[in-house]
Amino acid sequence: MKKKILMIGTGGTIASKQTEAGLAPGLSSEDILSYIPQVESVCDVDTLQVCNIDSTNVTPEYWKKIAGAIEEHYEEYDGFVICHGTDTLAYTAAALSYMIQNSEKPIVITGAQKPINMDVTDAKTNLLDSFIYASDDASQDVTIVFDGKVIVGTRAKKERAKSYNAFSSINFPYPAVIQDQKVFRYMPAIPYKKPVTFYHEMKNSIYVLKLIPGMKPDVLSYIFKHYDCVVIESFGVGGLPESIVGEFYKEMTEWVRHGKIVVMTTQVANEGSNMTVYEVGKKVKQDFDLIEAYDMTLEAVITKLMWIMSMEQMSYAEVKERFYSSVNHDILFHE
Repeated sequence: MKKKILMIGTGGTIASKQTEAGLAPGLSSEDILSYIPQVESVCDVDTLQVCNIDSTNVTPEYWKKIAGAIEEHYEEYDGFVICHGTDTLAYTAAALSYMIQNSEKPIVITGAQKPINMDVTDAKTNLLDSFIYASDDASQDVTIVFDGKVIVGTRAKKERAKSYNAFSSINFPYPAVIQDQKVFRYMPAIPYKKPVTFYHEMKNSIYVLKLIPGMKPDVLSYIFKHYDCVVIESFGVGGLPESIVGEFYKEMTEWVRHGKIVVMTTQVANEGSNMTVYEVGKKVKQDFDLIEAYDMTLEAVITKLMWIMSMEQMSYAEVKERFYSSVNHDILFHE
């Protein structure tokens, strides 16, 4: 018996048409589906249009709409395929990993580098592969299917702006690939012991501070005043340059009493952070008990913090415990 899959459209390049102003989303979910008639032999598909936007315009409010649509129809379908723009696809995959946890049903996110109505496009293959993966009995949880590869929802990063192999899995293996319309698994799926859980809020009072050589320290005061969480993208394995250490200590001493959160990550995509290696990182981490991202992607760090901060009345110790608790394979190495 064929699986019943709900396809959720959100826009993006895969749904775009050429206009005088450039490519813009204009195809509906049903329009997109009509380009892969062979899906009829894979599964039964219904469509739902949540929005039709360029993924540059995606915000946490759209993640809530997508998660809400899945929750509303969760019992009706065997799996879900979400068509999404590639620019923020990794953020959405990570966000849904936190908003929909322990899902025994697959929630597959895909997109394309070229619109599906073009003669030369990756869209048809990506979309059909997504339905094949969503229809496989062993598939579960939030994943990305793109260019024949399956990527865990919290481990994706867009590393190429134009090429078909746009996404890479960061610090985690590909659990499966799709070749010749067949799923080949490298990792067995571990069944969940807990029921699926849906979360409905994301708090986006987060600022990402990317360090650059010679950065002036006066920016720190504004950031700490206006945001509840600061994610610092440091160099290498993590640390603070001398030029901003003094101001950082001053602001942290003031704002930590107000429940502000600082998380240290690295600008380097692979292998993660370790602030205990160098003096520039070890002392500041110890002095303020900083949270460190280790092997997590920036997309996962940001969306996980949005999820955590939406929970009211949490102590700093509870925030750390939540952050270091693995969700959909998002973190392997931690304290």
